Amino acid sequence: MPDITVSRDITANPDAIWRLVSDLPRMGEWSPENVGGTWMKGANGPALGAKFKGNNKNGGKSWSTTVTVSECVPGKEFGFRVTVGPVKIAHWNYSIADRGNGTSTLTESWTDQRPGLIKLLGAKASGVADRVSHNRAGMEETLRKIEAAAA
Repeated sequence: MPDITVSRDITANPDAIWRLVSDLPRMGEWSPENVGGTWMKGANGPALGAKFKGNNKNGGKSWSTTVTVSECVPGKEFGFRVTVGPVKIAHWNYSIADRGNGTSTLTESWTDQRPGLIKLLGAKASGVADRVSHNRAGMEETLRKIEAAAA
C-alpha cells in the first residue's frame, strides 16, 4: 500500500503522458528534488528491468540512487524501485487512466521502503526530516509540471 498517492486530470492522451513520466533523464524538469540522471548498463530508455542512475538535490545536499524499472506498460503504467547500494529506499509508480475526450488522470504514488536506521540517516543526508510531507508537496508540483509539459 503506497504511503502517498496524488492524482491530477490532464488534457492529454495516455500515451503522451506515459512518454513524459517514463523519460527518466527529463524527470528533473518536473520534480523539485530529482535533477535527472542517465540510463545504465546498456539501457537507453524505459523497459522492464532497465537501470537508471538518478541524481537528486535538496538545498546544499545531493545524492545518487539506482533505479530499476518495475512496471512498464506504455500508455498505462510506469514504476520503478529505488535503491542505494543494496538498501531498498522506495517504490514510485505512475498510472494513467483514459477518461475520454482527450483527458487522462495521472496518479503518482510513493511507497517508503527504507529500514528504520536508514530513515534517520536519510534525513541527515537529504536535509528532509519529514519525508512524507516533503514528498507529497513535491509530487503535487511534479504533476502540475507534467500537465504543463503535456499541453
